[in-house]
Amino acid sequence: MSGQSLLVPGELSPARSVPGSIRRPEYVGKSAPTPYTGPEVQDPDTVERMRIAGRIAARAMEEAAKHIAPGVTTDELDRVAHEYMCDHGAYPSTLGYRGFPKSLCSSVNEVICHGIPDSTVLRDGDIVNLDVTAYIGGVHGDNNATYLCGDVDEESRLLVERTREALNRAIKAVKPGRQINIIGRVIESYAKRFGYGVVRDFTGHGINTSFHSGLIVPHYDSPHHTTVIQPGMTFTIEPMLTLGTHEYDLWDDGWTVVTKDRKRTAQFEHTLVVTETGTDILTLP
Repeated sequence: MSGQSLLVPGELSPARSVPGSIRRPEYVGKSAPTPYTGPEVQDPDTVERMRIAGRIAARAMEEAAKHIAPGVTTDELDRVAHEYMCDHGAYPSTLGYRGFPKSLCSSVNEVICHGIPDSTVLRDGDIVNLDVTAYIGGVHGDNNATYLCGDVDEESRLLVERTREALNRAIKAVKPGRQINIIGRVIESYAKRFGYGVVRDFTGHGINTSFHSGLIVPHYDSPHHTTVIQPGMTFTIEPMLTLGTHEYDLWDDGWTVVTKDRKRTAQFEHTLVVTETGTDILTLP
C-alpha cells in the first residue's frame, strides 16, 4: 500500500453562499431534518424530478473530479461542485444538513465517508472520494465515486476498481420481491474474495423529498433487514470497502470517519428507482 502520511484536519474556508432564488431543503438552518413519514414507493412525477436532481449531482461530481490532481485542495473541489449546482438551479444538499459546512464530502485515503473539504492538499498517489447530492424540484439526487490522484499504487487501484464492481453487482441484484438484504449479501460475498472489509455502520438509504428517508440499505449480509423491494422504491446503494478492518474512528469535527487501522477505503454510490424488472439509475450524467 502507499506510504502516504496520514491525514490531519485542514483549515475551513468561509461558508459558500447560495442564490436566494434557489429553493432550500426544509432542514437548512435547523439542527436536524423533520423526520420523513411518507412512502418509500414514489410516483412517476417524483421519480422524474429525482432524475433531474440526480443528473445535476452526477455532472457536478464529474466537473469537480476533473480538477483532482496533486497540489489541488479539497476545498477547491467543493467550490467547483458548489458553483455547478447553483448555476443549474440546484441546492447542494449537504450544505447545512445537520450542520455540515460544505457542499460535498471529500474523503481521502483512510477516510471512509463524510470528509469535510478544507485546505488539505491532494498528493500524488492519493485516492479521493467525492460525494455530491443535489436538491431541486423538491427532491434529492445522491451519488459518489472514488478517483485516483496521480500515480496510485496497484493495491489502492484494485480496491477502487473492485468497489465500483461491487456497486454494479449490487444494482443488478435488485429485483421486486427480493428482500433488501440481497444487496449486502452480494457486496459482502464479492468483497470477501479479496479479503476486504465491508463497512457496516454507514449504509445506503431511502431518498426522495427527504435526503434520508429512514429506509436502511446495508452493504453487509444482514439477516435483520428484510424489507421487501417494490417497484417505485427509491434508494441509494453505496458500498464502502476497506483494505483492513471495517471498524472506524470519528474525528473531533463530528463528521470525518476514518478506518481504525488507518488503511485505505473506497466507495461508490448511485441513486436508483426499482422498476418492474430491476432498476433504473437516476444519477447518470
